[in-house]
Amino acid sequence: MTQIDDRSLNEATVAGGGLLSRRKLLGGAALGSAAMSLGVVDAVRADPALPEWVTSAGIPALEYGHPAPQEADVKRVLFQIYQDLAPEFSFSGTPLQKLRGTITPNGLHFSVHHGGWPEDLDPRQHVLMIHRLVDRPLKFDLESLDRYPMISRVHFLECAGNGFFNAVAPEPQNLGLDMLQGLVSNAEWTGIPLSILMDEAGAQPEGRWVVAVGNDAPSLSRSIPMEKVMKDGMLALYQNGERVRPEQGYPMRILLPGYEGNMNIKWVTSLWVTSEPAHTRDESGAYTDFLADGRVLQFSYTMGVKSLITHPSGTMTMNGPGLYEISGLAWSGSGRIARVELSADGGESWADAELQPPVQSMALTRFSLPWRWDRAPTQLRSRATDEAGHVQPNRAAWKARYHPSNINHYNAVQAWDVSAEGEVVNACA
Repeated sequence: MTQIDDRSLNEATVAGGGLLSRRKLLGGAALGSAAMSLGVVDAVRADPALPEWVTSAGIPALEYGHPAPQEADVKRVLFQIYQDLAPEFSFSGTPLQKLRGTITPNGLHFSVHHGGWPEDLDPRQHVLMIHRLVDRPLKFDLESLDRYPMISRVHFLECAGNGFFNAVAPEPQNLGLDMLQGLVSNAEWTGIPLSILMDEAGAQPEGRWVVAVGNDAPSLSRSIPMEKVMKDGMLALYQNGERVRPEQGYPMRILLPGYEGNMNIKWVTSLWVTSEPAHTRDESGAYTDFLADGRVLQFSYTMGVKSLITHPSGTMTMNGPGLYEISGLAWSGSGRIARVELSADGGESWADAELQPPVQSMALTRFSLPWRWDRAPTQLRSRATDEAGHVQPNRAAWKARYHPSNINHYNAVQAWDVSAEGEVVNACA
């Protein structure tokens, strides 16, 4: 077996804990000699026996594809916080630790439902109305909307309560990313700019707000600033190329890039143009932020800059010492990610991770950096900065700002402890 050139690896070191520069690693030709430490099979052994699947005909084409049966454990984790009392109040978290790239498959996109989702909604009867402070009240069905020019944009969606275990738990919860931080996903959304529909309806100058109402059991509704609606709001009809799925708002939903998930109303039926916010139950209750000084922060729409190391992460186990790739995701509701720093020694030193293109505005960005682990116990952290200059806070700073009961807008640094045995556990509390 080829031995690793320790001198080349040492020259590639950029921070404590074994963080390496990919450029120096490749430039020193160390990665090629290090390949054997990455799990490469020793050699191809000649075997005259042919595997069964090449001796008979395989499965014919399917009408709708599905994952390999061996990947059956790649699925969302389910939350029902009120259990039998209100099972419809439910969540499903994206298994970020089992995915690569940045686009979330439609079947794994997180969902939050306050009263379940309307399973049998008939798209032929679904109508969207734009009314109140407009010159021409309008009504659209799906067939009429399909005639409008559409745009496609890649954006993340994140629940305002994502990370609630870390926000309020007195002790670190040893859970996977799907449970800890899985209420965020990323997709290509296709639909009609809301500005086109508002212009057609003739939104009046005093109409500074739009109240969006959904067609679910609780009639979820939120007030949206008209400025945001006209800037980049979308009536989304497609997700990753196919019709928006029922649990994501079929046949149409609102998409507000960078804003908290609850504002992106699903199954939308009504857009009221108003002069003032409606102060609905949702925006006056569950989606206000309680501050440490006793004040309440309302209309905190934009999701903060955030990053997560997905590989390795909680509940994983390292496969012996050697070279690994630290990889993760970063995003911000304020624009593009400008920088992600990684630490492999509990924050004592930091190195810049590589951002994998394309780095898009208000979308998940994949970051990575080579890492040499020598079995020493350590702690991994990531810290993101966006193009507006916002820096992801450490947990102490986030906790100092908010009341202990607050779970919304948790964007503190996520830390993972790695034991000498290679067990990776949540270190946030």
